[in-house]
Amino acid sequence: MWEFWRRHKRKVYVTLGVIGSGYLLFKLYDGHRRRLSDLERELADERRNEELIRSQVKAHFENIQGIADSTTLPHVMRNLRSRIEEELDLALLTERLMKGKDQPNSLTAAEKLELWERLKILTFTRIVLSLWATTVLSLYIRVQVNILGRHLYIDTARGLGTSCQLDEADLIDRDDEQQFLASADYLTNVGLPALISSFETAASEVLKGKQLKDFFNTTLLHDTVLRILDTFMSLGSPHHWLGFLMPEHFKLYNSAATFSSGNTEPSPSSKFEQLMLEARTVLSSSEFENILDLSLKTAVDVMMEDVTVLCGETNLKLGIPLAKLLPRLAHMSRILLEESNRNRYIQVVQDMPVVEMFFTLLYASTPTS
Repeated sequence: MWEFWRRHKRKVYVTLGVIGSGYLLFKLYDGHRRRLSDLERELADERRNEELIRSQVKAHFENIQGIADSTTLPHVMRNLRSRIEEELDLALLTERLMKGKDQPNSLTAAEKLELWERLKILTFTRIVLSLWATTVLSLYIRVQVNILGRHLYIDTARGLGTSCQLDEADLIDRDDEQQFLASADYLTNVGLPALISSFETAASEVLKGKQLKDFFNTTLLHDTVLRILDTFMSLGSPHHWLGFLMPEHFKLYNSAATFSSGNTEPSPSSKFEQLMLEARTVLSSSEFENILDLSLKTAVDVMMEDVTVLCGETNLKLGIPLAKLLPRLAHMSRILLEESNRNRYIQVVQDMPVVEMFFTLLYASTPTS
């Protein structure tokens, strides 16, 4: 036996070493395989969670978008049109001028001139204000929807990360969500009188010296509208126009809106205030300023196409007297305030690639704390 061991011990050691190494390798492989299996399960769980988050967020986000498109924006546009027609009613001025034409002795020359001057200023005020308000409100509501959407995504992810369902997660309160979307009515309900005054000031400055017999062609009208917009935007501080669009004191506005809705127990306003602050931050950014500038210029270009059709292409290219142009512009202001589902100005602005890119980046950004 000893002799056998002496002659074969090397082989025995090698065999035992091979067996031991094989067992060790097997254990290492088995451990590695188990870790891979656990990792695959974790990844599969994460994918399922992500798919669940996406599906739930998509459903709720589409609901918010649907509310904004089918309810919020149409409601805002109807209110805006009604209030502008009420505040900038040109019918009375037109009737007095027509009466003066039919009854020459009913108005003095000075009174006629004053009425025409007033009609000139108010007509341009109405059309440029309508274009600005339509463009800004459509963009503002898009900002609201995207802010709600990104909050929803993060809140839902947190909820699922703690094994909660969407309804149990710490999401935005429905009342806060509705109050936030309803704040788009602030311009019509509160800011419009001051906005009209500012646009009237801008129109008066730009149209100073323009006579009713002066001929306006496509280029002059285009430049005049842009100059009124530029004058209005530069009247105050860089973002003074925000004061017409949204309240400065969110808490007071939320309390007033809640009380007017008949709810005597206002919901906690912290989330609402956070949403409003984020919206103001976005609207005050240089990126949004560029988007607004491009959107307004695009809307002016589209408006010029429609005005050209109303006036007759040849007439407007050659030029027509300002007195004959004013009724077309008054009609154009009504087209600018059409219902959102058939308002091509809203659609043209929202379909701009640069606008789509802006809102894609906004949705992907992290909400402020």
